[in-house]
Amino acid sequence: MVEFLQLILSGLAAGSIYALAAVGFTLLWQASQTINFAQGEFVMLPAFFVLVGMTVLGMPMWPSVLFALVLSLLILGVMFKKLIVEPMLPHGTLPLVIATIALGLLMKESVKEFYGATAQPFPPVFPQTVYNIAGASISVQDLGNLAVSMLAIAGLQLFLNRTRTGRCMQATAQNPAVAEILGVNVKRMVMYTFLVNAALATVASVLISPIYLAKFSNGETLGLVAFIAAIVGGFNQIRGALAGGLLIGVIDNLSAVYISAAYRNAVPLILLIVIILVRPQGLLGTSEGRTV
Repeated sequence: MVEFLQLILSGLAAGSIYALAAVGFTLLWQASQTINFAQGEFVMLPAFFVLVGMTVLGMPMWPSVLFALVLSLLILGVMFKKLIVEPMLPHGTLPLVIATIALGLLMKESVKEFYGATAQPFPPVFPQTVYNIAGASISVQDLGNLAVSMLAIAGLQLFLNRTRTGRCMQATAQNPAVAEILGVNVKRMVMYTFLVNAALATVASVLISPIYLAKFSNGETLGLVAFIAAIVGGFNQIRGALAGGLLIGVIDNLSAVYISAAYRNAVPLILLIVIILVRPQGLLGTSEGRTV
């Protein structure tokens, strides 16, 4: 039982980081019908921005994190929307999907070329202390990651539900034409969504890189897991993305110990197939009507 509870906690900690990336998938889909298959690389890249700030510019860690956040907002938010999404979106969803896949490959290979293929150590955000509570080993890092991720998502929900800008963003996501008639600056709200996604990706990157190290290939796994989490939970609901991320994190941990570490990556895929067959809109998602 002690081992089980320990696995649950560490799974929730990892799953909360997956949820940050999954929420980004959901936000972009709601705001602009954009499926960003470079989302994993969006989580991978800020860690290298932090390392550049520390090793090249000689800044301490937290100023480097702020530096990475600003770069992420500019590159993963503004430039991504202006240079990739806006030119491709009028041509339909498929060309945009292909463009984001190409962008992910470009980002991955660029980091590999300019920073090297070797995994780089990343400074821990929290103390590496492990407490023994009732026989269970509880790390401060897991507790900190879970707390920060939950606070980030809770803060996002409060922003969307309690502020005028947040409500305008939701109106834009629900019906851009009506929102524009009511005086909402739709283009600005969509841009805010891309900026929020970039900020969430930066938080996820800073939290997960001390565990997996900073490596150019990290985006492959992170992007796939986040995409699965978004679909399992419900692609059109933030709470669904959160639930999907936490569920995938826990299932991944339990399957590695109680089934087989060799097949742990297959279990989320099996769950994805089951969810698509039984409840296509996801566990907490809602059906979207489409005219034919």
